[in-house]
Amino acid sequence: MKVLYAIQGTGNGHLSRARDIVPILQKKVDLDILVSGIQADVTLPFSIDYQLNGLSFIFGKKGGVNLWKTIKKSDFKKFRKEIHKINIQQYDLVINDFEPLSAWAAKLNKVPCVSMSHQEAVKAIESPKPKKSDFIGERILNRYAPTNAYYGFHFKKYNRHTYTPIIRQEIRALKPVLGNHYTVYLPAYGDEKLIEFFSQFKHTTWHIFSKHTQKSYSKNNAIYIEPINNASFLKSFETCKGMVCGAGFEAPAEALFLHKKLLVVPMKNQYEQQCNAASLKELGVPVIKKLKNKYIPTIQNWLEKEQNIVVNYPDETELIIDTILRENTII
Repeated sequence: MKVLYAIQGTGNGHLSRARDIVPILQKKVDLDILVSGIQADVTLPFSIDYQLNGLSFIFGKKGGVNLWKTIKKSDFKKFRKEIHKINIQQYDLVINDFEPLSAWAAKLNKVPCVSMSHQEAVKAIESPKPKKSDFIGERILNRYAPTNAYYGFHFKKYNRHTYTPIIRQEIRALKPVLGNHYTVYLPAYGDEKLIEFFSQFKHTTWHIFSKHTQKSYSKNNAIYIEPINNASFLKSFETCKGMVCGAGFEAPAEALFLHKKLLVVPMKNQYEQQCNAASLKELGVPVIKKLKNKYIPTIQNWLEKEQNIVVNYPDETELIIDTILRENTII
């Protein structure tokens, strides 16, 4: 059986999850891999058959998606050409992680295509949504990567099509302890803003992982800025008191799995993160809209108090893949 596994390359979560999924798929099928997108800091240790531009959301430095740069970088003529670069009819099945090129190629050529992504769980009627509706955000989520069926991941099981998060083996292997620092990953903010804001919390040490620097440096012996590096991040994460991050999926899920104190700042102009924030808030995770001084008391209170959110995220990756192959192909 020949399968195409297509991965969204915007952000790091999709590619991080793929590190665990690809070896399992390679054992079971004749696998090709497609990656599209230009905003990831994570690479895959596998041969990539299609490395394409696709459509990416461009992170800004003020807390959200930079809509102008996103539109400017969106070359729809090139997008259509890239669809036809994929020899889609050779595949018996496409497994899609919110990747638009393969999804549209499969739809146009009537090739079976199923979604295995967090976004599909977010779309489900049963999943929490923000109080304020977002017509454009909802349309993007619904039409960006159309598929025939879905298998979703979320912070909890909201329906029978939803599974708990795939926690990568690197995280499962950690032995978490409570150190003396907090780990920060807010890629939609620039370093200057992060330093200015977190400097206001006296007697607190912050490890900030930044998309906007290529070298390590520190400020006032309390704020340590690090470029994105998996080994450094895992070491900081394993020993932190807590995590401040965007309301993406993988980082909050990993923090919950490790029983780390968690606070999230959802990106502006990113509907999926607003939905995630609604779900995390139901679990008891503090959510602030942006890094503004009016939220200093919320963060100070979070720093001073314990947080006891219990989750159960078993390792079901192979079970999910077996289910997808069984229900969508003849093995």
